[in-house]
Amino acid sequence: MSRTATVAVMAAALAACGGVGAKTGGAAGGGRGGGSGTLTTMGFGLPDEIATVRVDAFKKAHPDTTVQINQGQFDEQAFLSAVAAGDPPDVVYMPRERIGGYAARGAIQPLDTCVSTQKIPTGDYYPAAQQQVRYAGKWYGIPEFYNSIILLVNDKAAKDAGVDPASIDTSDWDGLARLATKMTKSSGGKIERFGFYPKLPEFLPLWAKANGADLLSPDGRTAHLDDPKVVEALDYVSGLVQAQGGWTSLKAFTDTFDYFGAENPFAKDQIGAMLTEQFLVSSMAGTNPGAGITVLPFKDRQGDPVNNVGGNAWVVPKGAGNPDAACAWMKTMTSADTWIAAAKARARKRAEEGKVNIGTYTGNMKADEVIFSQVVKPSGHRPYDQAVTTIRSVQRAGFVVPQSGAAAEFTKAWQDAATRVLLGRQKAGPALKQAQQEAQRALDDVNH
Repeated sequence: MSRTATVAVMAAALAACGGVGAKTGGAAGGGRGGGSGTLTTMGFGLPDEIATVRVDAFKKAHPDTTVQINQGQFDEQAFLSAVAAGDPPDVVYMPRERIGGYAARGAIQPLDTCVSTQKIPTGDYYPAAQQQVRYAGKWYGIPEFYNSIILLVNDKAAKDAGVDPASIDTSDWDGLARLATKMTKSSGGKIERFGFYPKLPEFLPLWAKANGADLLSPDGRTAHLDDPKVVEALDYVSGLVQAQGGWTSLKAFTDTFDYFGAENPFAKDQIGAMLTEQFLVSSMAGTNPGAGITVLPFKDRQGDPVNNVGGNAWVVPKGAGNPDAACAWMKTMTSADTWIAAAKARARKRAEEGKVNIGTYTGNMKADEVIFSQVVKPSGHRPYDQAVTTIRSVQRAGFVVPQSGAAAEFTKAWQDAATRVLLGRQKAGPALKQAQQEAQRALDDVNH
């Protein structure tokens, strides 16, 4: 079932049972304490010390609350089904970009009472993270990690092309196109090294922003997908892919990659450079401490850093049975003190394992100031030490696509358009004109 169809089914089910939360639950954070009883989570797991240290902090602070963690990634259909049935988990961990759609349809509840009752210091969060968890003037989520997009360069590929890796400048689109072709290697019609991986369709908002355009109006009501600058950006980036072998060949090639293992595409010289979230660099620090890489900011055409940030957030579904405990959980999991404790645990573990630690990048500015001034120390591995400086430098340049009540439908419209262009089925102009009509129709349906 498509996401749009799933949402439609949920809406019908909610109407039939008298609305979300008709069975149990009240407003999030309506009480004064941290709750008691059982707290059930969804979309969250305990894969490492970053998670376990923070969960332990909550358990210590709230010993009367039993935490039931249903491990696994966020599953939209399971979430919507639980909400429609009136038996949702108490707190859910989900991608921040989806919040507007769920808020508009009543699947999650506003957190303003939670924020005020628990005195959550929302000013500690990065502005872009704050923007991404607010909808219609209200808080609907509390942000967790803060994922920045950077340019990760394979030094060998750059040097093979006769270029100093540190000199690569993404503001020069003509120069970047020439470099991408030079770094590409193929044999017998098969790609051996893809020169520059621009990460379409996912990163179209970043490329549009670099060309001076936003995909959506600040109020989340008006699509700008057919803006000539967006068309120009998509045409340019799809041309980059085509010149290096085409989308079909690239997809077949990249589907074989183990990005987070020791045999990642940089270790195997399969990528010249790519746009990626900083957590890939963190992973490589643990698996490839001697990697020959350079991490650079992605720049717009004026030469300024631009960074389409993302990450997950905690939300409280309508009908949650223990909203007070959920509110206390969100505060603890995202507080500066808890993040700092987790970052120290990560630093200790990496030191014990003899691995490089480039830090924990949170949505909390106050936490990050301490983490990167007191916890993260120079490792002696120059590429990673420089990476920390670069990542920190682009955090303040973060932007997000504004929240909208048709978040899923809007994203699908532009991603489908970019995919059609990459596959050669449409040119950028007609594809984005079609996407504009689809997206605006979805936005109008929600807002009227």
